[in-house]
Amino acid sequence: MSKCVCVVAEYRAGDFRRVAYEVASEGKRIADILGTNVCAVLVGSNVMDKAPTLGRYGVDKVYVADDPALENYLPETHVPVIADLIKKCDPALVLLSASVDGKDLSARLSARLEEGLVQDCTEIVVDGGKIKVKKPIYAGKCLAWSQWAEGAMPLISCRPNVMSCMAPMEDKKAEVEKVDVAVPQARSSVTGLELDTSGRVGLSGAEIIVSGGRGMKEASNFSILEELAKLLGAAVGASRAAVDSGWRPHADQVGQTGKVVNPNLYIAAGISGAIQHLAGMGSSKFIVAINKDADAPIFSKADYGIVEDLFAFIPALTEEVRKLKSTCS
Repeated sequence: MSKCVCVVAEYRAGDFRRVAYEVASEGKRIADILGTNVCAVLVGSNVMDKAPTLGRYGVDKVYVADDPALENYLPETHVPVIADLIKKCDPALVLLSASVDGKDLSARLSARLEEGLVQDCTEIVVDGGKIKVKKPIYAGKCLAWSQWAEGAMPLISCRPNVMSCMAPMEDKKAEVEKVDVAVPQARSSVTGLELDTSGRVGLSGAEIIVSGGRGMKEASNFSILEELAKLLGAAVGASRAAVDSGWRPHADQVGQTGKVVNPNLYIAAGISGAIQHLAGMGSSKFIVAINKDADAPIFSKADYGIVEDLFAFIPALTEEVRKLKSTCS
């Protein structure tokens, strides 16, 4: 059997992030093609009980570093520990998430392990035993394919909500090996850490996003988007114009200078569709644009376009969604 496929499972606030399951599922798909197994690396505090559940997503064995000092992501503690666990796996390739922490971690691991990294990948193929990956470049205007030299160990970070997540195998548990590691003394610390416990859907992993732009006119008008989003179980986003106007926090910004998102459905209300915004949501599976300007650039990217005043259309759409949900319940 060839070397394993190694996945680094992202863990936060007592559970795996959805992207951890996506990366594990992608690892399983690649491992099946290569005829090998899947190992995972998991670091954190009090994570031993959760480690076996990665088996439901195709992982065969999990190497765990469980230490209170690893509760929050810090480069000086996590990078050396994860690098040591990866070496223990001796993998053919390593998959990570292209989240905020994942991008930082993968870049540092690339330097530490002296292996080539391709960030923010949207597709991975195995061609004659060689790994090739696709990623958007130039703000999404082009797509580039990359591959590694013979004998290299590819490091690949996967864009969240792009790779297919396999249906969980309820009866499968991964083998777990706890590894005793020496956690380096951190030179910095996490203070004032704030986790959102409001129940709001986060942008990065959202399957549906309702975003507003300059056409929303003022901050209070975002309430109509929030109402629709609540019914749909969606996240609320914003264009840079809306954020720069002070109508939404920067955490809600979608685009080249904000978050890159990949929902199943992206509803753009009052957003013109500048290339900087398209760079952040252009890979959404379905895009619905609502704008009273028939010549708005967003319509060239949209799957469905509604030329209408959003203040008339959004409330009507919300009411229809409410009726449909009441009928189905």
